[in-house]
Amino acid sequence: MRLQLALNVRDLEEAVAYYGKLFDAEPHKRRPGYANFAIDQPPLKLVLFENADAAERLNHLGVEVFEAAEVEATARRLGAEGLLDQTEDDVTCCHATQDKVWSREPQGLAWEWYRVIDDAPESAARPAGETAVCCA
Repeated sequence: MRLQLALNVRDLEEAVAYYGKLFDAEPHKRRPGYANFAIDQPPLKLVLFENADAAERLNHLGVEVFEAAEVEATARRLGAEGLLDQTEDDVTCCHATQDKVWSREPQGLAWEWYRVIDDAPESAARPAGETAVCCA
């Protein structure tokens, strides 16, 4: 399991350079307007969306898990607590196919609990220059 931090950035190249040095890591995946780092220490999935006009720098938070049972257990737990907003199965976004559940905290911040099924699906490919539309 690792925490996900998804940020809106004004300049993707600048952000990739900074976070690459900060975490001593190369991006796991790069697409136009999108980059993610799969960092082992600390266990972090850092996702960057180039979105210069975003009102907030924080796009959303998440928890990446590696087994379907973990997503299912989270859906049951959040549902029992009245915190489950949405369930998505086999959905392609953020340049990967995923199963996920969503919850919103009282002030509106989105959290996703997800597992990646296919990290590079053909259906996630975008034409050059088209930015990522994803998640929250």
